[in-house]
Amino acid sequence: MHEVVLRLAGVTKRFGALVANDDISLELRRGEVMALLGENGAGKTTLMNILFGHYVADEGSIEAFGKPLPGGSPKAALAAGICMVHQHFTLADNLSVLDNVILGTEPLWRFRSDRGAAAAKLSALAERFGLTVDPAAPVGSLSVGERQRVEILKALYRDARILILDEPTAVLTPQESERLFSTLKLLTAEGLGVIFISHKMNEVMAASDTVGVLRGGKLVAIRRTAETDRSELAELMIGRTLKAPAVEPMEPAEPVLTLAGVTVRAARGMLDRADLVVRRHQIVGIAGVSGNGQAALADLVSGLGVPDDGRLEVFGKPVVVAGPLEMVKRGVARIPEDRHATGLVGDMAVWENLIAERVRLPEFSRLGFLRRDAARARAREVIKDYDVRCPGPDAVSRLLSGGNMQKLILGRTLSYKPGLILANQPTRGLDVGAVAYVHEQLLAARKAGAGVLLISEDLDELLALADQVAVIHRGRLSPPMPRAAVTICQLGLAMAGHWEELPDVA
Repeated sequence: MHEVVLRLAGVTKRFGALVANDDISLELRRGEVMALLGENGAGKTTLMNILFGHYVADEGSIEAFGKPLPGGSPKAALAAGICMVHQHFTLADNLSVLDNVILGTEPLWRFRSDRGAAAAKLSALAERFGLTVDPAAPVGSLSVGERQRVEILKALYRDARILILDEPTAVLTPQESERLFSTLKLLTAEGLGVIFISHKMNEVMAASDTVGVLRGGKLVAIRRTAETDRSELAELMIGRTLKAPAVEPMEPAEPVLTLAGVTVRAARGMLDRADLVVRRHQIVGIAGVSGNGQAALADLVSGLGVPDDGRLEVFGKPVVVAGPLEMVKRGVARIPEDRHATGLVGDMAVWENLIAERVRLPEFSRLGFLRRDAARARAREVIKDYDVRCPGPDAVSRLLSGGNMQKLILGRTLSYKPGLILANQPTRGLDVGAVAYVHEQLLAARKAGAGVLLISEDLDELLALADQVAVIHRGRLSPPMPRAAVTICQLGLAMAGHWEELPDVA
């Protein structure tokens, strides 16, 4: 057994009456990869923030390499060799790769940066661990996978001995994910200890040596990965047996969304002569790396834009002048990409968020006055029907967990039986229990007669739910393919621009 490089003993953290971490003890050994699993709100991020010095534990202790680690000091964590790569990269797009890597590593009073030595060290690390990237390239010009390499190089440049990765593959293609885990094998062979948070069971099983499972703030189990399986881990996470929803074969009906040669030139991205049809009783999936035109496509369906060229039809009628309210009136519903930024207004109450898209309709307003009693009554129905775990209609929305925020959005979206549903990254950042719930609701809507446009970077999700899958790359949409005719490998290569890898389904 390798030496213990990190030891947490009885770590407890409270936020008022909420116990986010409850007496957690675990050990990480040199050269070990430990995956950390748990439902949204289970305490994973809080624990990592304590470890990295963003929070101070109320009880317990942390040792790194046999020495006590002071609480509340990221500087002390860095000095001990602990580095963290966040899910949302912390890079300056207008600076070069080299400038991002050395930022904060040199004393402020040094008159001149030793860029030559820094570049040599960076190049040596990149070559040693297969993290190829141009040191002079502006970060803003890099792909998502290349940016993640820069984040890892930042940690290695600081002589990291323990690396924490928060959802490291959330925005990567399958091929980029494989390269990342190949790099981790090289790093652990050199003695680096790794903790990574992930909701993707296949990655946990493939990349980790041990798995720690948190539930309700407690560490409920630690398993050797080779001695467990996905089913056991899922049951440990949510406390019950989880069954994957079944996809019932259905015959697609009339179109609910048609794009014919649609071109969009907008600040939110572009579409280049896109053709697409979504029908009732059908889920059409869109696979692609973030930033390739998904936002422009979602804006069209949401009513936030119209085509510059081509034809857009909803329920067989052309959309000439759009608007979100017009789309709601037509029977279009949306699950937005970012539940925090565009899905909900965090400081508003649950009932206010539930009626936000319908506040001007007669159900909730009359003669310019808001019908608060009707809104609260509607909120109580949605809370019950969609199992939104909150104190009631007047609860502040930002205090809900990620999973319950998504249930709130699902209730607002699906309770009116829409004919067309835009589901944009509907399970991003959710645990397996919440993911299963979202999938069940989308399949139920499909069965009830809705057409679903599912935009997702999770290829497992697309191949589990979608009747047809198309790939978007630099604004271009591939022809849709039956999910049984395409593999994850082919989709991943197409997402990187290799459309020749897609099967011919004409």
